[in-house]
Amino acid sequence: MNGLVLAIDQGTTSSRAIVFDQNRRAIGVGQQEFPQHFPASGWVEHDPEDIWQSVVDTCRTALQRAKCRPADIAAIGITNQRETVVIWDRQTGKPIHNAIVWQDRRTAQLCRKLKAQGLEPVFARKTGLLLDPYFSGTKIAWVLDKVKGARKRAEKGELLAGTIDSFLIWGLTGGKVHATDATNASRTLLYNIRTNAWDPELLEILRIPAALLPEVKDCADDFGSTDKDLFGAEIPIKGVAGDQQAATIGQACFEPGMMKSTYGTGCFALLNTGADFVRSKNRLLTTIAYRLNGKTTYALEGSIFVAGAAVQWLRDGIKVIGKAEHSGELANHADDAQDVYLVPAFVGLGAPHWDAEARGAIFGLTRNTGPAEFARAALESVAFQTRDLLDAMRKDWKVNSGKTVLRVDGGMVASDWTMQRLADILDAPVDRPTTLETTALGAAWLAGSRAGVWPDEKAFAQSWALDRRFEPKMDERQRSARLKGWRDAVRRTLSKT
Repeated sequence: MNGLVLAIDQGTTSSRAIVFDQNRRAIGVGQQEFPQHFPASGWVEHDPEDIWQSVVDTCRTALQRAKCRPADIAAIGITNQRETVVIWDRQTGKPIHNAIVWQDRRTAQLCRKLKAQGLEPVFARKTGLLLDPYFSGTKIAWVLDKVKGARKRAEKGELLAGTIDSFLIWGLTGGKVHATDATNASRTLLYNIRTNAWDPELLEILRIPAALLPEVKDCADDFGSTDKDLFGAEIPIKGVAGDQQAATIGQACFEPGMMKSTYGTGCFALLNTGADFVRSKNRLLTTIAYRLNGKTTYALEGSIFVAGAAVQWLRDGIKVIGKAEHSGELANHADDAQDVYLVPAFVGLGAPHWDAEARGAIFGLTRNTGPAEFARAALESVAFQTRDLLDAMRKDWKVNSGKTVLRVDGGMVASDWTMQRLADILDAPVDRPTTLETTALGAAWLAGSRAGVWPDEKAFAQSWALDRRFEPKMDERQRSARLKGWRDAVRRTLSKT
């Protein structure tokens, strides 16, 4: 078999591995959920050993289901939940603390302190990011401060740190390679995305030793090979990108002005700005979309912390639905006369508000409010939040309002109702591709193209295929009224009104 690529998609609630053939079709899939840990209010952790084992298991399952030999795999591509960090022992590979997840808010106080010292402009200028607990740098600083002896050990070079991709590369290569890619590095608050290097001033501010951090490579690069004992053959690792950047690549958003939004646990919209480092005036993030052959492509990003997680809350938290996929059907039966709004600030609000202290709220309840209205409010909250991001992007960069088309992916986009409502609220077309596994596909393309078994950027973009376009149908008066109600609900939810 020629041209087979194994993609590792390590997510927030589960790990997946997919074997793609030379036609970019998934021929073998393994998936495994792992436990979430909530040791305190606003804290979210993962056991890195759970993540590691789930990745190894799903890779073996995918290979088995693809009916291929490990030696048939030309390359591995890795994509991962971004900002989640692990610190581990250089000699043993054992973590010194649970992974602190991107959703975790424990460093809010540290972020406030740094802002009070007037340091946010320094971080924003160099990293394109804002001072928020979301990002990795303050998480690393927290572990070094709280785990006994960690800082001294880090200064001696006894410890290593990294986002999940780094931890997996280290494990897969048997401890031979400590590396990351430019997209994951760009989410740490420690990486200067203008100079493409770890920034000494930022490291000093957060008191993080440079020896702790991985080498930063291009997204399509050589990241070593897997230990033979893991899968029965050494397989080269050729591609790495954070999940949202991998989805941008999988959606073939290679041209400036192209935009994608991924609807998973959270929602993340990226607008390709090409070689332009666009400093947002509307509290969006400037980030690295990808780096290929040493050339950096930038993006504006809007990060929404809760999207699919709102549907999980309906199912697991208040139990108004039995299965997540029933939410769209239920929302379709909601009473149009009820204006119910859910602001899903369960772990604070992301862009463009960046309010770590905000908490979820629901407005407009009546005696007639039931499961259908709750379902509609949860799904609409995703559309409203996306509209907030699009409006901010239009203010920041030369997005032609009349030509905006949003390419979508992630678990939520299977719902026709949700995608239609998204198009209605955005007042823009929404394109759903035939391949919904765009995050894994992006990682696979990076690896396959680097290995020389998959097509180049242009040919890959030409293979992108549309499943369905959702055109806006809502009249402007109704849209404006719904948006006005949403903005009022958000205003009342913010911690500082």
